Amino acid sequence: MLSHVDSDGRPAMVDVSDKQVTQRSATAAAIVRLPAKVAETLRAQGFSTAKGPVFHTAIIAGTMAAKRTHDLIPFCHPLGLEKCRIEIDCDDAGDVHIICTVSLHGRTGVEMEALTGASVAALTVYDMCKALSHDIVIDQTRLLEKTGGKSDFHAAVQD
Repeated sequence: MLSHVDSDGRPAMVDVSDKQVTQRSATAAAIVRLPAKVAETLRAQGFSTAKGPVFHTAIIAGTMAAKRTHDLIPFCHPLGLEKCRIEIDCDDAGDVHIICTVSLHGRTGVEMEALTGASVAALTVYDMCKALSHDIVIDQTRLLEKTGGKSDFHAAVQD
């Protein structure tokens, strides 16, 4: 049975009131593939565009989004995140790697918050670089790991 469907088949938020409060964390990743010319231009400009510092802005946007996931995803519980860390770097091939890790002590997991943070950070990189090219691709947004709650998850292959 799907967790967001009640016994009558209607959409419903999961009742977590009987769950134990535990330490919960999740890490998600996204990759933004920049065309070679865009990556070269960004490096030459110190990863800044006319809109401002690309990675710093993406970190702020991703953090804001992770904290507001419940406003975007209908059945996510409002959570008071205790940690949200977004790391961004660009490899030699022009791939921007975004890692978002979130954690809290709570009754429900934080996978959606980590995925939302990574996704919005990737969208922000796209937005800040789209004047250079629309051939930018957001790729491989995925959960890398989650801990706490009923079961832990670790992706088989991490970039």
